[in-house]
Amino acid sequence: MLAERIEKALNAQIKTEAESSQFYLAMASWAETHGLNGTAKFLYQHSDEERMHMLKLVKFVNERGGHAEVPALSQPPKDFESINNIFQTLLDHETKVTAEINKVVDICLQEKDYTTHNFMQWYVSEQIEEEALAREIMDKLKLIGADKGGLYLFDRDLSLIQPEAE
Repeated sequence: MLAERIEKALNAQIKTEAESSQFYLAMASWAETHGLNGTAKFLYQHSDEERMHMLKLVKFVNERGGHAEVPALSQPPKDFESINNIFQTLLDHETKVTAEINKVVDICLQEKDYTTHNFMQWYVSEQIEEEALAREIMDKLKLIGADKGGLYLFDRDLSLIQPEAE
């Protein structure tokens, strides 16, 4: 049985993952309407991946005798300034998600719930990858600068990135 404090923290993380999915979906829609189809494909996949992260948490909470809550979600933004703005926002968001996951891990240690702590290690590792990918993308965008040909190639190459099997 999950301690009440851990169940509450996991339900908060469920909301964080669900909002991440919606946030990336909004980014994908913006990219698609601005002719950035490779970027849109990447962000649609990223949105799906975040939803799977949420579902993994939902199932874990329920399997451990808790009750996973399906949260109401905030309206994500509709417009973004640029592709650079999208990926800087994505990096900032992933950094925030990492901090939230670390809070859950800390609560697990305080409550001596080593089963949930072990489960959360997957999310810790996943966040290292998510942040690294976002930083790599930002580095490429900085290299491209205002070069439209570079942006075209970047967008094309982004469509080739396949999400990892979970």
